[in-house]
Amino acid sequence: MPNPDFTVKHLGEATIDSPLNGVGFIPEDSTVIYGKDSREVIEEYTSTGKLSAFEQAGPRAKIYHDPAWTHAAILTAGGLCPGLNDVIKGLTRTLMLRYNVPIVFGIRYGYQGLIPAYGHEPMMLTPDSVDSIHEVGGTVLGSSRGRQDEVVMVETLKRMNIKILFCIGGDGTLRCAHDIVKEVERRGLNISVVCIPKTIDNDINYIDKTFGFETAVYATNSVISAAHNEAKGTPHGVGLIHVMGRDSGFIAAYATLANTHVNYCLVPEDPFSLYEGEHALLPSLERRLRERKHAVIIVSEGAGQHLFEEESNRRDKSGNVLHHNIGEFLQEKITAWGKEIKLDLSVKYFDPSYLIRSLPAHGTDAVFCEMLAQHAVHAAMAGRTDVVIGHWNDRFTHVPIPVATSSRKKIDINSSLWDSVKSVTWKCYR
Repeated sequence: MPNPDFTVKHLGEATIDSPLNGVGFIPEDSTVIYGKDSREVIEEYTSTGKLSAFEQAGPRAKIYHDPAWTHAAILTAGGLCPGLNDVIKGLTRTLMLRYNVPIVFGIRYGYQGLIPAYGHEPMMLTPDSVDSIHEVGGTVLGSSRGRQDEVVMVETLKRMNIKILFCIGGDGTLRCAHDIVKEVERRGLNISVVCIPKTIDNDINYIDKTFGFETAVYATNSVISAAHNEAKGTPHGVGLIHVMGRDSGFIAAYATLANTHVNYCLVPEDPFSLYEGEHALLPSLERRLRERKHAVIIVSEGAGQHLFEEESNRRDKSGNVLHHNIGEFLQEKITAWGKEIKLDLSVKYFDPSYLIRSLPAHGTDAVFCEMLAQHAVHAAMAGRTDVVIGHWNDRFTHVPIPVATSSRKKIDINSSLWDSVKSVTWKCYR
């Protein structure tokens, strides 16, 4: 199967000298090779005579937008995520202090803020107003879900004389940003739309990690330890932890490796059964409880949906399926199983989902947020559009939005990551 087209859209020729001093400018033809396996790279080059590669992100010597005449806007959409305020701060400071952009608007409550009928007045962002926002979780701009009318939104951008729009969010946010780009193109306007990938699920394709994910993994540590303590505090105790991961189980997998008290890691990518078969959970859990007297289970929200009698037909405002609650389901099934096999067990249930996503960014995650923000500004000022800032092979990249949203990134159950998870858990169902 051929690799996607990584060609990035440009508004036009960049002819203005960059105001940045003392930086290493990225050549216009600088790329980051997509292939990570040398055999695949050689095979592609041998068969096609070229290599699939992302455009490398970073400051350009020539820019497209004249800073003195540029108004920029920032919005956050979708669910909360650690690091949103870090990105808002990084964007504002880079625009105003590095590029001397005079006006930066903060659009309130996501894409609703571009629809006048909602009445959300924009904020004026300045280096002073964002000075301390990185210290708190959430987003100072507010957020919302659901698509809005791109015709009305672009009319708002035009009326406000906005030349650059930054959209911070997950795949739903990116798709809406792409709709705005299409309307901008239809009108022949010169507005750059640049996205920063936000999802603690880490499930945006062609991007090796998204901001907030590392903090989410870190935040599970104390919960796992608490679940372990509760489980060991009683004969046949079970600590059951429900974490986010609608379609991808990266949080559960990495949390398991970060705190190896976890004995079972259940993710959407690796189906399991309750009673029978090679991957039957409850017989394995019984063996562990009889042998070790305790167990800790972590489960992604999207795992085990096939175990419910009916598929969920509910969706959120972004169009995502609202899954059945697998955590509460397992709590009930494990408790009933214990009675059936006459094992006096105790299940302690933990659901830290909203606690985790509303935290401020932690450690190197905050560093990552700042670097994403800087690269987003560099891309926008250079006239890139319909693009999301990615990270690949230890380099920041420009990923076309249609490519990033073409499918979700999932755990490869044949990968070293999943092998590592199995090696530290009872996932092999001994």
